[in-house]
Amino acid sequence: MAERRERSAGKPVIRLRVLRTERITPHMIRVVAGGDGLAAFTPNGFTDAYVKVLFPVPGVEYPEPFDMQTIKAELPREHWPRQRSYTVRYFDAAAGELVIDFVHHGDAGLAGPWAARLEPGDEVMLLGPGGAYAPSPDADWHLLVGDESALPAIAASLEAVPAGAPVRAVLLVEDASEEQPLATKGDAQIRWLHRRAGDDIVAAVRHLEFPPGTVHAFVHGEAGFVRDLRRHLLSERGVAKEWLSISGYWRQGRTDEAWREEKRSFME
Repeated sequence: MAERRERSAGKPVIRLRVLRTERITPHMIRVVAGGDGLAAFTPNGFTDAYVKVLFPVPGVEYPEPFDMQTIKAELPREHWPRQRSYTVRYFDAAAGELVIDFVHHGDAGLAGPWAARLEPGDEVMLLGPGGAYAPSPDADWHLLVGDESALPAIAASLEAVPAGAPVRAVLLVEDASEEQPLATKGDAQIRWLHRRAGDDIVAAVRHLEFPPGTVHAFVHGEAGFVRDLRRHLLSERGVAKEWLSISGYWRQGRTDEAWREEKRSFME
C-alpha cells in the first residue's frame, strides 16, 4: 500500500496557548494546547501526523508576524528557531484542543525540559502537520513496534484500526511505570518490554508468530533497533516495502541535529 508524505515546509506558523499539562507517566508529559490559532491547523488523516515545535533562540528579536521564510531570509542561521518533530497525539476540533506527548528525562535535551516548565497561557508555536501512515483497512493484520518516542503514534494507530482487526504491538519503555492505557477496537495483543530489565525489542519481533495474510507494519523509534527490524521484515519476513512504515526518530548517543545529518545513510 503506497503512502504519501505531507511536508510542513512553507506552511504558516500555528501559534497556540497552553491550556493544561499532565504527567501521564513518570517520564511522559502531555501538553494540551488551543486558542484562536488552532483554526490554522488542518488535520491530514494520518495517525503519525507530526508537527515541528519551534523553539526561539533566547535573546533574539524576531520579526512580526512570526514567519519562518522571513526569518530565514533576514536572520543568520544561528538565530533561526530550533525545531523538533512531535506526533500529534490527538486533535479535537470541537473541544478546541491539540495534544502532544513529550518524553522528559530531567534536564537533558531541549523539548522535554521545555515541556516540563510550561504553564497555562504559555505560547506554543508549530509548523505542520506532516505524516505518512495510517492503518490500512485493506491489511489482514497490523504490526506496531516502537519505543516511548513512537508511543503517541502507536496509541493513535490502535484507536484507528478497524474493529476486530488483528493487531500485534511490541512496545519498549523504561519499566512498568511507563506503561500507559491503550484503547482499541482491534483484536490486539500488546506486549510491553522493559529496557531496565534488559528486554530486547528486536528479539521479541523476531520470535513473534505472525498471523496469516498481508501485514501493514509500523516500526518507529531508536534508529538502531529500527534498522535491524527493517532488514528482518524485508529480508526474512518478506514484507513488501509499500506495506512498511519505518523511521528512526532518534539515535542513541546523537543530538537531534547530528542524527538528521546522518539519518539517510545509517538507515540504508
